[in-house]
Amino acid sequence: MALPKKTKDSDQKREIAPRERILEAARNLFYSRGIRAVSVDEIAAEADTNKMTLYRHFESKDRLVAEYLRSLSEQADAVWGELARKYPGDPLAQLQAWIEGLCKVLSHSSERGCALANAAVEIPEKDHPARPIIEEHKTHQRAQLARLCSEAHFVDAEKTADEIFLLLEGARINVQSVGRRGPCARLTDMLLAILKSHPRRHKK
Repeated sequence: MALPKKTKDSDQKREIAPRERILEAARNLFYSRGIRAVSVDEIAAEADTNKMTLYRHFESKDRLVAEYLRSLSEQADAVWGELARKYPGDPLAQLQAWIEGLCKVLSHSSERGCALANAAVEIPEKDHPARPIIEEHKTHQRAQLARLCSEAHFVDAEKTADEIFLLLEGARINVQSVGRRGPCARLTDMLLAILKSHPRRHKK
């Protein structure tokens, strides 16, 4: 799940390079308030800089949005490698750990859900520089699920992956509409039930 990390407080900002300060400010503001609602002036002020410096690093707000989403995508994608190192040769354990970790984040995060899913709703324009990043991230995430399901010997790995993926996407929206105490509270059990109920081939 793509969620911005909590940024450093004001006293520490001055020690960070301007480009990173701008990205951190964008992460906080875009995620908490929405991309369309935040102005370049507000981002510059939050980053303790000015518009001229912002545009020196990012030629437009659209490019800043794209880089913001790219950084979140990379953060989320790094988890797959971490799981492979933690559970080497055990794709089922990797799947279970990924589900439990994501559900934990969702249950403890704000009710804004997934930043990339939110961006997809806010940015319908196919020619926006952020659109390829959003679509590639979601496609890659689903492909990673299918890969692990196949390696875990599920009979219909594609169907299993799709059920997990679509349930997660729905939960990310549901947590925004009714909060963490709604159906999303049962998300972990529902996802793990998919893994238990779908047939798997025996290893040879």
